[in-house]
Formats: sequence, C-alpha cells, structure tokens
Amino acid sequence: MLCVRCRTGTAVTDDGLCASCPGARTPLPGRPEPVATGPGGWGVGTWPRSPVGLSRAVTVLLGAVIVTDLAAIGGGLHLRSLWQGLAEQGDPAVHGSRGVTAERLLSAAQTGQLVVFVATAVVFIVWFHRTRRNAEVFDPGAQRMGPGWSVGGWFVPFANLWYPYRVAAGIWEGSAVPGPEGGRPTVSRTPLRLWWAVWIVSTFLNSFTARMEESAETPEQTVEGLGLVVAADAFEIVSAVLAIVFVRALTRMQVARAELRASRTGSEQLTAP
Repeated sequence: MLCVRCRTGTAVTDDGLCASCPGARTPLPGRPEPVATGPGGWGVGTWPRSPVGLSRAVTVLLGAVIVTDLAAIGGGLHLRSLWQGLAEQGDPAVHGSRGVTAERLLSAAQTGQLVVFVATAVVFIVWFHRTRRNAEVFDPGAQRMGPGWSVGGWFVPFANLWYPYRVAAGIWEGSAVPGPEGGRPTVSRTPLRLWWAVWIVSTFLNSFTARMEESAETPEQTVEGLGLVVAADAFEIVSAVLAIVFVRALTRMQVARAELRASRTGSEQLTAP
C-alpha cells in the first residue's frame, strides 16, 4: 500500500502514511520498514535498483540488431537480383561464383542476426525484470501479474503474445510520477502499444517468410521468398527503433520516480539516460 499523502513511500502507520512524511507515527507491528535509499533514490542492497545501465546495454544491442538487419537486407537484395536475372533473362550467374559469394554473405549476415538477437533478448529480459521489481516498490497496486511473468511470460506458447504486454502495462502505470495532488497519473501508453504491435507483426512475418523461403522450388518462387525476407528484416528495424523508444521512456520514468524518493531523503540525483 502506498502512502496516502506522497504516493511514493510504503504506508507503515495506521493512518496510511509512510515514515518519511511529517506527522507519521511509529510503524505498526508487522508493517515494513521504509526502504533505505542510495544515490538517485535507488535501494541499498534491496529494491528498487537502477535500470539505467541495463537500459543503455539494451539500447546498444538494439542498435546492433539494426546494423545486422541492414547487412541482411543488402545481402538479400543482391542475391534476389541474381535469381531475378535467372527468372527473367535466363542469366545463370546465380549458379556461378557470384551466386556462391552472395549466398555466403547472406548466410553470414543471418548468423550475425541470430547471435545479436539472442544477446539482445537476454539483456532485455533482465532489464524488463528489474523494471518490474522496481514497479512493485513504486506502485504495487498497478501490477496485474507477478514479477516472475516478466521472464516466464516470454517463453509460454501463445501466452507470450499477451502476457509480456500485461506485465509491461503494469510497469508503465506503476512507474509514472504521481501528480501534485498525490493521485495516480494517466500516462499515454503510445510508446508501449506501438512497440508491442510492431513486435507481434514482426514475429509472425519472420515466421511466415522463413517458411516461404524454405519451400521455394522455382526461380520465381525464390525471388518472391527473398523479397519477403528483405521486407521482414526492414520491419524488424522498425520494431527495434520502437523498442529503443520504449526502453528509454520507461527508464526515464523510473529515474524520475526514484528521484522523488531521493528528494525526501536528500540523496544525490541520478541522471536519466
């Protein structure tokens, strides 16, 4: 339960105040003691913990995703042009050294995509879990799903199309800075909704295009399949850009929320990413 006055601390008294608010009496037995805060309002040996470092790592890795996608797009377009030459003009270059080189370049780019994607997913989920645990401290009432779902929700078939979004919505709402009157603010979810919608479409598009590419038997089908793969990579770039916007926006919200705690304890402020 949050303090009825400041809406940032945990209520520890019978009248709903936190220990930092003026007039707070001794905490009732069994109520939690106020969390110690360090630089920037982050916890000392407990939650909340700063997500800033992880958010920067996620941003860098998402940038690497964009770079590998661009490399795959270039390789895919080059190989597609060779297959198109065979389909339209009977040019056999795709079966020669040029075709072999193009295949190898595209394969290397796709391997890079996979490696970078896995690394990004791991760091993103760690960041996501940390922000969820922080949101539990900031505003437990806004959380609709337990912190374990911030990790497990990504790996449950079909549920992974919805559960991570529900977790993210709770984090987003719980990380918003309360208004001057202490009420729960209404914050636009546009960055979250845009990222999630594009991520879902990108996931389905990647699965569909992979099947199309594997089932191609004629030069014309190969040209079509490679074109769809290039389109999927371009869509993934849009998804990565929106993910960066979401990560940075949510991290800034949590920094601002932690600074409220710091302002009550006189701690040093933390610079937002």
